[in-house]
Amino acid sequence: MFIRLESSSAVPIYRQIVDQIGYQIANGTLQAGDRLPSVRELARRLPVNQNTVLKAYILLEGDGLISRRQGDGTFVADAPPATKKTERLKQVAGILGQAAAQAVHFEISRPELHQLLDEEIEKLTNGGRSP
Repeated sequence: MFIRLESSSAVPIYRQIVDQIGYQIANGTLQAGDRLPSVRELARRLPVNQNTVLKAYILLEGDGLISRRQGDGTFVADAPPATKKTERLKQVAGILGQAAAQAVHFEISRPELHQLLDEEIEKLTNGGRSP
């Protein structure tokens, strides 16, 4: 499981964790039954506060994407709910709206912003490796 956090982002860290794990479940990188790192382990890897990871896991569990089993661990849910495409588009539009606002604020041109987005997609589709 690969999670990349942007500390300079307007998106809270817990939300970045939720979004990235949710994305990895949606695209099949994480499969039903896969074990996720413990709260302590993921907090150490990222590095973030354990309460931040716990909050993300609680939200993911509330969305039905993961299940936490006392003493056994945290796993991708057996049957994650299918998020409708319109809802997924709405979520991505919100994130891109924030990115667009930052780009305007930092005077980043449209072509530069598109290039940055393409590079980020390339990183994700190559498993975190540089192109």
